[in-house]
Amino acid sequence: MRSLRTTLGAAFAAVVLAAGPAVAGEEDGGFTVEDARITESSGLAASRAHPGVYWTHNDQDGPRVFAVDSRTGKTVATVTLRGIGTPRDMEAISVGADGAVYVGDIGDNLDGSWDHVWIYRFPEPKELRDQAVDATQYTVRYADGPRNAEALMVHPVTGRVYIASKKEDGGGLYEGPARLSADGANVFRRIGEVPWVTDGAFSPDGRELVLRGYFSARAYAWEDGRLGAEKRLSAPIMRQSESVTYTADGSALMYGSEGSGSRVERVPLEDGPRPAPGGRSSPAPDGTPAPGKPAAGDGTGTGTTTMGALVLAGAAGLVLLWHRARRRSAG
Repeated sequence: MRSLRTTLGAAFAAVVLAAGPAVAGEEDGGFTVEDARITESSGLAASRAHPGVYWTHNDQDGPRVFAVDSRTGKTVATVTLRGIGTPRDMEAISVGADGAVYVGDIGDNLDGSWDHVWIYRFPEPKELRDQAVDATQYTVRYADGPRNAEALMVHPVTGRVYIASKKEDGGGLYEGPARLSADGANVFRRIGEVPWVTDGAFSPDGRELVLRGYFSARAYAWEDGRLGAEKRLSAPIMRQSESVTYTADGSALMYGSEGSGSRVERVPLEDGPRPAPGGRSSPAPDGTPAPGKPAAGDGTGTGTTTMGALVLAGAAGLVLLWHRARRRSAG
């Protein structure tokens, strides 16, 4: 999404400045990505094996992902994927029930120019260091034809893979087969309707699915493998809202953005932690605010929600105009 970041960044900044300065404090419990190589952080996933570490990647890059320590914002491992082809547009990352990391090479900015996309899977390394690992490549096709997507979610209990397509007038939630196969295509079938989605994540207990877009986030009860009751979440307004994941202990959501030195914001869950089955909530190692200090976006004094209300209409209009202009130029 490099072109969107470049085109929208200056215009979005102007809208924010017109609305007034942000008042979020530095004690918000998030972190800043320090690695200068990470300029298009399109996906975010909490490590299961390494507390406080988050996996991310660029969208236009070689076959590699980065492990970032949330306590420092520094990259602690760069993992290169062996045995796969050249990625086209990596947009999402998720850690599955099997302890493996899944990378979604599922972007398609021309909304259907590729008749298939790919998912890469590799075991989460036990040791965090720069290394090359063998990865499995899965071919993905949609039952109702090609489409653009930026959200891939692996259910933490069943291990089933889901993809949410991205359209400004609403997309679809797609369910993969019970088990992915490296032989032949894996057909994903539409099982629900979703809004404009840039990323998504299941809660560690598997009972909730969060989907975010550029200006909002929603949580859905996950009931028998389908979308249930929906509720809006308090989400930070960011330069380009690209990623979301739950903390490993299920106590908060981490919202990420693209760009050099991008920020990841931590927002505690309003209705309490959602830990993995059989697990228990523990103090988050990813920068939980000190008692009495509100986290960004939780509506208790940072001003993020207020600023969002002021800039939402203007920023949404800018994005819609950009997308329409891009479609005309592509045509």
